[in-house]
Amino acid sequence: MDFEESTHKIVSQEFLAVIIAGFGNELTPLTSNHGEKANPKALLPIANKPMLTHPLMWLEASDIRDVLLICPAPHRSAISHFLHSDSSAFPSLRIDLQAYDETQDLSVGTCTVLKHFSSKIKQDFLILPCDFVPHPSVPLTRLLNKFRTETTYDGSIATAFFFEPRRAEKGSVPDEWGIENTTLPVMWDEKSGTLLYVDTPDEVDKNGELLEVNMSLLSRYPRAKLSAGLQDSHVYICRRAVLDLLQEKPRFESIREELIPWLCTLQYHGGKRAKYQNALSSITNTPSHAIALRHATLHDEVKLHFSQQERYGFTHSAASSQDEDGEVDVEIPTSLRVGVVVHRSSEGYSARANNLHSYLELNRHFLSQSSYTLPTDPESRALIDAKAQISADSMVGHTTKVGERTTIKKSIIGKHCVIGKMARIVGCIIFDHCVIADGVKLDGCILGTNTSVGVKAELSKCVTQAGYEISAGESYRNEKLEVSDWTAPQDSTDNTDEDDDEEDESDTSNED
Repeated sequence: MDFEESTHKIVSQEFLAVIIAGFGNELTPLTSNHGEKANPKALLPIANKPMLTHPLMWLEASDIRDVLLICPAPHRSAISHFLHSDSSAFPSLRIDLQAYDETQDLSVGTCTVLKHFSSKIKQDFLILPCDFVPHPSVPLTRLLNKFRTETTYDGSIATAFFFEPRRAEKGSVPDEWGIENTTLPVMWDEKSGTLLYVDTPDEVDKNGELLEVNMSLLSRYPRAKLSAGLQDSHVYICRRAVLDLLQEKPRFESIREELIPWLCTLQYHGGKRAKYQNALSSITNTPSHAIALRHATLHDEVKLHFSQQERYGFTHSAASSQDEDGEVDVEIPTSLRVGVVVHRSSEGYSARANNLHSYLELNRHFLSQSSYTLPTDPESRALIDAKAQISADSMVGHTTKVGERTTIKKSIIGKHCVIGKMARIVGCIIFDHCVIADGVKLDGCILGTNTSVGVKAELSKCVTQAGYEISAGESYRNEKLEVSDWTAPQDSTDNTDEDDDEEDESDTSNED
């Protein structure tokens, strides 16, 4: 054997994972800047771990290794620091961090971002948001295997993932925090796992009380299911050809509201199929499975499946050839189908932390799953007073000081916090480096990093921006407290005008 000749070959990855990390406007004031320092949505803590950890762990458990992480330019430095400091948590992932120019007031849609970075996406790709937390009962390989099977079997083009949200307790979050996640009408065929229809904002605006469905669709799938109680996880697996097609749709900005509903229409709209079928069928990642299907027991069923498609007006192009034995190899026609996986709430809790309601609920969920309450290292334990009362359904971060006779229930306390004596904290999420003075009462609050609460202040169901300062004895209820509320300079316009008037009068008197 020639040991100088390397037999190692670089194997290209089948999929590229594209993680989208946006500004998180629905999570303000938690995502508002702390002075000149950005607070990336992707790094907001869920059970004292950055939310970006959850999709990365989901990928780590699959066979995907290449990750394209896209974030706004102001967030790149903070996210890069996190990736380098916690790289050991995702040893098999190769993460390419890319940034795009965008402002928090003028954000762009996912389609626009994908088109901008299309040169970096060479193969079939998986899209997922930084805020999705899947239940362990839904491994990513389940979605990937469905996509692999269906793209090979009948030429489907994408797979989407929808989940049934958990109903929040009434009154658990005030209306002042903003609207909750809304569910949307979705139609799918459960037997084949085919996504048939997703309601769009345009359809709602046109007629919010009626649902218009193509009759040929119902003929093809007479047992289709319709649900108005599902949410979009924003997890999609797509053929690379879909990205090429997206370049021809410059007006598309949103994947959920525009691209996916449009792709669903290709399954039954003859004119669109004829126009875009060649483009979507031009790239294939697997060789023909005609030989295997010819000898399989399901071969007759496959032919019957597509003969039914023709009967109901679903056209396709099928090529055939003769082998040496004279038998005909029938190429699998392209269905341009969109597959779907639906996760029910009874199968486990999955959610997106894309607003304050779901963010608080996710943190509380992890509290119920937590196996520890206090930090285990002796240095941190010594900072917690022996007379402090901390319930088993709470979590306290490292090097956090807890004063005498302080009560903490159903709450998550971050790292390096200082909590004074006789404070009472119930159902709260407190970020790192917060200072809670003596006698403070907090109920159902979320406090951003470096929040300071003065002596005997009382807050109920409030959210604070990073760096917010609450004076001693102040009381707030059901409010979003932002730094601009108390740091904005006093309006000096009126004073300036008065000064100008006084100067004009003095000038006039001098002239007289």
